[in-house]
Amino acid sequence: MPLSETAELQRGARRFVKQVMKAPLLEQDRELDLARRWRDEHDERALHELTGAYVRLVVAMAARFRNYGLPMSDLVQEGNVGLMQAAARFEPERQVRFSTYASWWIRSSIQDYILRNWSIVRTGTTAAQKALFFNLRRLRALINDVGDGTMSPENRLAVATKLGVAEEEVETMAARLSAADRSLNAPMAEAGEAEWQDMLACDRTRPDEEVMEAHDGAKRAHWIAVALRTLSERELTIIRERRLQEEGVTLESLGKRLGISKERVRQIEHHALKKLRAALLKQVGDPVAAGLVEG
Repeated sequence: MPLSETAELQRGARRFVKQVMKAPLLEQDRELDLARRWRDEHDERALHELTGAYVRLVVAMAARFRNYGLPMSDLVQEGNVGLMQAAARFEPERQVRFSTYASWWIRSSIQDYILRNWSIVRTGTTAAQKALFFNLRRLRALINDVGDGTMSPENRLAVATKLGVAEEEVETMAARLSAADRSLNAPMAEAGEAEWQDMLACDRTRPDEEVMEAHDGAKRAHWIAVALRTLSERELTIIRERRLQEEGVTLESLGKRLGISKERVRQIEHHALKKLRAALLKQVGDPVAAGLVEG
């Protein structure tokens, strides 16, 4: 981005901050009145006045997270999302100041944004992992543990105990916070054409394996279709309902539908499975090895 455009964006950001700081603070009665009007009457003017008074809170909270390397404007935007969520969920009857309630939503929204964008490798978003991410550097400084990602066992245990997480999680997060993302297109050495992505193992099925799997699958489907033709209509119905569905029906429900007892359904099913096994044995010799029936 040209220097002139960057300077203009910075000036615009400063003007925005000055403007939101001029918004008048709200007395508690006024705050509750606006919240009720928005909730009960969907009064957009009330919503605008209520949230506009606390954009300064968004700016102040976003400034606390500016050392994570993300644009301040993006942090403010995410904080505003949290502010709007707070306005949508605020219950005036609880007699809690809106600023207190909104602070939690603003901070949560900003933190979630940082976790999503701080690294191309997703960082966990559970409460414990968030606490670890945002407090690890501070706690390491308090115990004078500064440097690279490696931590001594004693310090790792101290941080894990303080935050209520496993020591392995502390070690993993410390390593991640100390290392930057690396492009897969970056060269492995200063001299040479090899890139890091060249060393990645491919977990896709090889073309010859795909062909073999497709061929074997077609064979198994043919064998099963031939075997099913040896069953009577009632046997086929029971096998389809009990064995060929994701969730097989119960013996009792199937018995009611066919007008027989559930014990009779079980007997027919057992006999049909024996017939299927015999038909498959005739075709392939060992249906278990072929993956057709359970052993």
